[in-house]
Amino acid sequence: MLRTMLGKTLGFVGYAVQYGCIAHCAFEYIGEFVVCSGPSMEPTIDNKDIVFSERMSRHLCKIQKGDIVIAKSPYDPNINICKRVIGLENDKVCTSGPWALIKTHTYVPKGHVWLEGDNLRNSSDSRNYGPIPYALIQGRVCLKLWPLHSIGTLSESPNRRIIKTQSDSNTD
Repeated sequence: MLRTMLGKTLGFVGYAVQYGCIAHCAFEYIGEFVVCSGPSMEPTIDNKDIVFSERMSRHLCKIQKGDIVIAKSPYDPNINICKRVIGLENDKVCTSGPWALIKTHTYVPKGHVWLEGDNLRNSSDSRNYGPIPYALIQGRVCLKLWPLHSIGTLSESPNRRIIKTQSDSNTD
C-alpha cells in the first residue's frame, strides 16, 4: 500500500516537473501574456488591457521602429515597461516633448533603442531616461487580447507616424 502510494506520488511529481519545465521554456522563449497598467500607451493600450508579447523577435534581432515592446525598466529591474520603439541604433530622434518650442535631437547609440509611450504628455520614457540597451527588451507585443471588443493586432501610433530616416530610405 505504502509502496503504491509512494510510486503514484513520485509519478505525479515527475509529471509536474516535466510540465513545469515545458511551461518555463514556452514563457521564456516563445511568449507570454501581459496585463498592462498605466496611461503611457493610451489610446493604443489602456490600463488593464491584456496583450501577448512574443519573444522570438528579440532573440532574432527583428525589433523594428513602430513595434511596441515590453522591456525591463532602466531604473528598476523588477518593473517592466510597455513602450513603442521610435529609434534604433544610429537613428536621429527628437528628445524634447511635443510641447517644447525648441526641438532637440540626439543619435541612438549602438546596441540601444529609443522608446516612447503613445501618450506623450503622460509617459516616462527615453525622453526622461535616455536610450535603453537592446538587452532590456523582453518581447514584442503582437496581439491585444482583452477587452474582447478590441482583440487583434495593434495599430500604428495615433500621435505620430514613424518617420523614415536616411538609412531607411537607402534600403528602399
